[in-house]
Amino acid sequence: MRLGLPTLILLLAAFLALSITAGVSFGAAPIPFATVWSIVADKLYAGLFPITWSGGQESIVWDVRFPRVILALLVGAGLAVTGAVLQALTRNPLADPHLLGVSSGAAFGAILALLHTGLVLGLLTVPLFSFAGALLATAAVALVTRLTRARSADRLVLSGVAVAFVFTALGNLLIFLGDPRAANTVVFWMLGGLGLAQWQHLIYPAGVLLVCLAVLMLKSRELNALAMGDETAATLGIAVSQFRFLLFVVTALLTGVMVAFSGAIGFIGLMVPHFVRLFVGGDNVRVVPLSAAFGALTLIWADIAARLIMAPEDMPIGIVTGLVGGIAFILILRES
Repeated sequence: MRLGLPTLILLLAAFLALSITAGVSFGAAPIPFATVWSIVADKLYAGLFPITWSGGQESIVWDVRFPRVILALLVGAGLAVTGAVLQALTRNPLADPHLLGVSSGAAFGAILALLHTGLVLGLLTVPLFSFAGALLATAAVALVTRLTRARSADRLVLSGVAVAFVFTALGNLLIFLGDPRAANTVVFWMLGGLGLAQWQHLIYPAGVLLVCLAVLMLKSRELNALAMGDETAATLGIAVSQFRFLLFVVTALLTGVMVAFSGAIGFIGLMVPHFVRLFVGGDNVRVVPLSAAFGALTLIWADIAARLIMAPEDMPIGIVTGLVGGIAFILILRES
């Protein structure tokens, strides 16, 4: 089923507003929708509504759940866009930052910063180390692909899986060598979670997402050409090697920063682009921005499920996406 783009945008905007409201409202202590938006409106413009809520409700909405939902939106959008670009770039429907080892590299960099170097660069330490790890893993996949002369899509995925195992092992080694008390926190973080979201930190994933998404949308027509083959892209005047390098750097940056703030959350980048293509086809001019929207929605609802399944405890969100994504992965394998 294909929907017109304006209709789809309106539906997505309405559902996104509903999802954000639900994400702030649902939890161990549910808060009515009307109260949620009254609190938000009061924070944005004091005195707009009479105060009928408690201080505890205000703290839950504004200090805990709202930044968490916004972080879910940003991370889901970033990972989904990365998956869409990697699938077109590698011409492989199974490509995503998790399978290609990029997430594992980002997690390795973040663990190194959290357990061994400390915040030597302030709040930017973990995002920068995570980006460096993601870029290193991307380079490792390219190197393994070149050394093994892997040409087919399935061999590329196997190269990524091998690199992911290596960086996962290195990350586990860093945990083993680190402070056991801090290691428990890192292990929980590796399973994926949004519980540490804070307003003052959201500027970093938001800024990176806006810049990278703008670049990828501007380059989406060139990405269409590259998806048809290097020869086709070169015929159209695209400098293939430089363009591929740019895309790898942008996707590594997106993955690294998102993993730094949410932990390793798998399968969003694999599932969402396939779902988007069912509605709008394979044109990346549409797939890239709509993957961002659907990725945001997917992770918001995955986070709601993670909070409600074992309430009042938070289940790591990576468990939810892993269970759903694993089933989706099997279905994709069946169809591919």
